[in-house]
Amino acid sequence: MALDEKREKSASFTPMMIEEDAALRNGSRGLSGQWADAVGVRPRTTERHITVHKRLVLGFAISILALLVVTMIAVLLSVRFEECSTAAAADSPARASGNGSLPGAARLNHDAGEPPGRQEEAPGEEEEWQRRRQPPPWTQLRLPRHLRPLHYNLMLSAFMENFTFCGEVNVQIECLNASRYIVLHAHRVHIEAVQVAEDKLSGAVRVSSFFLYPQNQVFVVVLNRSLEAQRSYNLKIIYSALIENELLGFFRSSYVLHGERRFLGVTQFSPTHARKAFPCFDEPIYKATFKISIKHQATYLSLSNMPVETSVFEEDGWVTDHFSQTPLMSTYYLAWAVCNFTYRETTTKNGVVVRLYARPDAIRRGSGDYALNITRRLIEFYEDYFKVPYSLPKLDLLAVPKHPYAAMENWGLSVFVEQRILLDPSISSISYLLDVTMVIVHELCHQWFGDLVTPVWWEDVWLKEGFAHYFEFVGTDYLYPGWNMDYLTIHKYGNAARNDLWNTLSEALKKVGKFVNIQEVMDQWTLQMGYPVITIMRNETADNIVVISQEHFIYDIDAKTRDPDLGNNSYLWQIPLTIAVGNTSHISSEAIIWVSNKSEHHRIAALDETSWLLGNINQTGYFRVNYDIRNWRLLIDQLMRNHEVISVSNRAGLIDDAFNLARAGYLPQNIPLEIIRYLSEEKDFLPWHAASRALYPLDKLLDRTENYNIFNEYILKQVAAMYLKLGWPTNNLNRSLVQAAYQHEELRREVIMLACSFGNKHCHQQAATLISDWISSNRNRIPLNVRDVVYCTGVSLMDEDVWEFIWMKFHSTTAVSEKKILLEALTCSDDRNLLNRLLNLSLNSEVVLDQDAIDVIIHVARNPHGRDLAWKFFREKWKILNARYGEALFMNSKLISGVTEFLNTEEELNELKNFIKSYKEGAASSFSRAVETVEANVRWQMLYKEELFQWLRKSLIH
Repeated sequence: MALDEKREKSASFTPMMIEEDAALRNGSRGLSGQWADAVGVRPRTTERHITVHKRLVLGFAISILALLVVTMIAVLLSVRFEECSTAAAADSPARASGNGSLPGAARLNHDAGEPPGRQEEAPGEEEEWQRRRQPPPWTQLRLPRHLRPLHYNLMLSAFMENFTFCGEVNVQIECLNASRYIVLHAHRVHIEAVQVAEDKLSGAVRVSSFFLYPQNQVFVVVLNRSLEAQRSYNLKIIYSALIENELLGFFRSSYVLHGERRFLGVTQFSPTHARKAFPCFDEPIYKATFKISIKHQATYLSLSNMPVETSVFEEDGWVTDHFSQTPLMSTYYLAWAVCNFTYRETTTKNGVVVRLYARPDAIRRGSGDYALNITRRLIEFYEDYFKVPYSLPKLDLLAVPKHPYAAMENWGLSVFVEQRILLDPSISSISYLLDVTMVIVHELCHQWFGDLVTPVWWEDVWLKEGFAHYFEFVGTDYLYPGWNMDYLTIHKYGNAARNDLWNTLSEALKKVGKFVNIQEVMDQWTLQMGYPVITIMRNETADNIVVISQEHFIYDIDAKTRDPDLGNNSYLWQIPLTIAVGNTSHISSEAIIWVSNKSEHHRIAALDETSWLLGNINQTGYFRVNYDIRNWRLLIDQLMRNHEVISVSNRAGLIDDAFNLARAGYLPQNIPLEIIRYLSEEKDFLPWHAASRALYPLDKLLDRTENYNIFNEYILKQVAAMYLKLGWPTNNLNRSLVQAAYQHEELRREVIMLACSFGNKHCHQQAATLISDWISSNRNRIPLNVRDVVYCTGVSLMDEDVWEFIWMKFHSTTAVSEKKILLEALTCSDDRNLLNRLLNLSLNSEVVLDQDAIDVIIHVARNPHGRDLAWKFFREKWKILNARYGEALFMNSKLISGVTEFLNTEEELNELKNFIKSYKEGAASSFSRAVETVEANVRWQMLYKEELFQWLRKSLIH
């Protein structure tokens, strides 16, 4: 719209509209109460009042003059004000060609949180609440419940040249209880203007003031009168903000194509970051519909949860995409992106259009084809299994270079970090392919559990994550029988709390004649911290009697005396303990015992002197099982004689439980090491996987001790026979995922990894030969499924030239799966100078992506030659790291845990505690858990390390 047209439009406003518009733009009250009184009262015309009357006339004249001045200001301001909402096209080139600052009045320090206008706390408001002896509503952790949003109209203009955007949001709100305050979330946005209207006929509700309250990330609008209950209002906010160079809210990322760096903008709103992109009611319970419009340069495309309804092209090279209205949904599932990606698409049998968007070179290579095809099949499977159709007309999968999580299941626009969705069949390992598959299975499940049915509050987030995690492993082949889906249908487009699930399950059981109060059982599992350990002890004085006890399982038993919460003896679970009795040739069918007390006596009919007990059959329960030493000995003997009497999952469970129980001090240290002696005969992947998962943490507790070679020698002895039997894979390009082949290849990979990690000479020679061949021929003939093992082993054994070669390959490859394992291999070096160099390079976002930098630091910390370097680097760079990842709580937690979990000396524990004292702000819970972990490590070193080495010495002698 031209400048003259804007002025003409402004001139057509009524005086009241002009007055209120001026007040709107200035965040003020308009004409003061004194002037209003002066205009409205007419005194009698007597001599006594002539002077007063003249003053009133003068005052009236001044008021008219003031009104004219305000009108002129309003007209002038309206020109600036309408730039974002009605005439951004005219101003867009100027904005886009800027110097990186925010457009217009938004050029300010966002962290200061004090944009111009009346956005400071309104005078007198705090005092008013203090007089009432009540906290103001904006100081509460949760939003006040007197309003709820019904619908959002959100119009955005994205300026990718200077990474800014401006927006206008119109929220239709329903007033449930009268109040003169509107409190909603806003964080790191510049509010330019606010307007409140009751409806089209009644006109505006005058705004007294508005202000940001950064402590709680809320924005407060103070009105001249209360909103009335059971009435609807429209809240209009015009604002602007940065497209941040971070990982949350509306942020930017980049990639290089044909030597040119290209940028994109994408959102990550879960759990509480929609407020960074637009003022909103940013809690999951506040579901509303959304109508999104995005204006951007025509060289880009825009995506959102819904399909594009219309696109309006403008002469200056800009386009506005108007998206269809969403169903009812929470703010944290809203999403959009502005990018110049390309895509491939497919369609389900029910007509859902599935597209995968990624960098043009990745699409051209077909890196997204696998994900696209399994997504179509999974949608069809879920629709059939849940008996609930997919709720939107399309699903876009967006592969981005930078993202705080593996993926985010935004409804209709799921965002994945490239490493978890792009796959190059010619160079990706089976394990990488399976990892991609499980991430996609997980995120697609959320399109029903999470998007369609959303938790009421974050304490119940496990509701959606639990189901998605279940289907992650169950996949498309093994489904829980008899599951009644009243749950999805009843709460469709709504929110669900845990009790909704329990009631649904109880009702389902009633239909088959079983009366169980699921809520009573499950509240103990969901509302209590941690999980239990069951201990089964034979009664030596009475035949067939066992004593079954339960307690809270933690790794540092001494912590129970230090922490009242951990030492809470009232912790009880109702535990469905499955149990079976076996001997040298067979195992009985399972029975179930409900354990509800601290200690109980039970009769086991078939139990005799030579038979053994096995609890938690096939690991179906979420608890650990311990036995008396005699029963452990019988189980070990059974594994050595004929391990196949015990099922594969039970063998894996015994290994996992034994190592963790010994780590916590419930078992002698030799028991788990004796169990793994049978592995030379184990042909199944799962027990080997359980063993390696348990051995690596134990290895990290011992790898800096003077007697480490004794432990190393013992593990190599257990691995040697299977390593020779399985040999090395050939570079087979057959990509079929037949189950038997997958299990065999993963078993071989697990054994090779153990052999190379613990120093098998043949394994080292083979890795060095393969690396040397690659360097000399410049042809990578290393088998796909063991490339990560070979790269790491080669870097650790060979000279600096190999490190430089891997570093060069890391920069030159465009395949994301290859890039990941090359970067991790660089952390395997024994050269501390190279490790320090890599740590410092990790902070350069142009060299190492933000989310990959965390993995670099963690992997250096796992390297015994780099553990102290990573720990020192973490402390020295904490302010930088916390600024980068602090609000991405998952990433910060992952970093803190990864860099501290293998610290195990008193000195390191004291360094950690002193560091926390120096930097108290942020990540308190993550640091608290880190202290608990390191205290448990130090305790284990003090109490059990020598016991372990004594047994190992005797074992190796014999």
